[in-house]
Amino acid sequence: MLSFESDYITGAHPKVLEALIATNYEPLPGYGDDKYCARAKEKIKAACQAPDAEVFFVAGGTQTNRTVIGSVLHDFEGVIAAETGHIALHEAGAIEATGHKVITLPHKNGKIDAAALDAKIKSFYADDSYQHMVFPGMVYISHPTEYGTLYSKEELTAISSVCRAYNIPLFMDGARLGYGLCSYETDLTLPKIAQLCDIFYIGGTKMGALCGEAIVFTRNAPAHFFTMIKQHGALTAKGRLLGVQFDALFSDNLYFEIGKHAIDMAEKLKAIFKEKGYKFFMQSPTNQQFVILENAKLQELKEKVTFSIWEPYDENHTVVRFATAWSTTNEDLEVLKEIL
Repeated sequence: MLSFESDYITGAHPKVLEALIATNYEPLPGYGDDKYCARAKEKIKAACQAPDAEVFFVAGGTQTNRTVIGSVLHDFEGVIAAETGHIALHEAGAIEATGHKVITLPHKNGKIDAAALDAKIKSFYADDSYQHMVFPGMVYISHPTEYGTLYSKEELTAISSVCRAYNIPLFMDGARLGYGLCSYETDLTLPKIAQLCDIFYIGGTKMGALCGEAIVFTRNAPAHFFTMIKQHGALTAKGRLLGVQFDALFSDNLYFEIGKHAIDMAEKLKAIFKEKGYKFFMQSPTNQQFVILENAKLQELKEKVTFSIWEPYDENHTVVRFATAWSTTNEDLEVLKEIL
């Protein structure tokens, strides 16, 4: 079965596996207190041009979002996110389970707007009863968004300015950050993101690792954040596994090579659908492509190809997602072209 279902459906990039195998018999301290984690952290800080940043490794994205948000916010605070944001829809109430409300904002193509964000916070403090309400204590964005769209440098700068005006942290979900950084249409770099965000994470799970995310605090991490990672059930005893993988990903430009390959494959995939006369739900510049399929055609295609069902388009059509990754090949695309 040909699969474009997601960007984590295959294992790990061969160079990541080679690094894991090469270090497999080496006895190392647990919980990330090993030389590979230390080396990976230094490489990440160098790539971000943020020598004073603090880096922590966690196994998965939901654990990362839950731990960061649950640890940074006060008990009386919530987190603002787009109504389509991952934490608002697809994390099974993980954030709410920490005791923090997800405060949603309308979106445009998956993104929030700085002016709408400012108006939301202003209206909160203009309410005479605001002390009886959930305080806006953090802003969460995804880059790329759930629709594969990207924030521009101008948009991110404006959102960052609003957050700093109200002294609340800006947290970027970077589960697919590499695809955003390697998009042909981006003007954001990793150092610029490190300048504008207080917290972000560099996704590994969807970028060629077996698992793992690297949390970057560009200013100060909460006191005893390591202990809070464990308290949230997100600390890996064999922390070396995460360090070895990120050490490999940030060696010889591998992380960015993986991102560029997936973007190149996505552009070719997009061209195939256009050539065959299919329409797109929106124009995504990253590895996720959203195609409108007639429902009967969808059922026919599902017999030979796997993809993600996204949302209804109308009574007779459905929006579906095709995703490329490090393991997508030109041969895969040729087979898809033949099937279409």
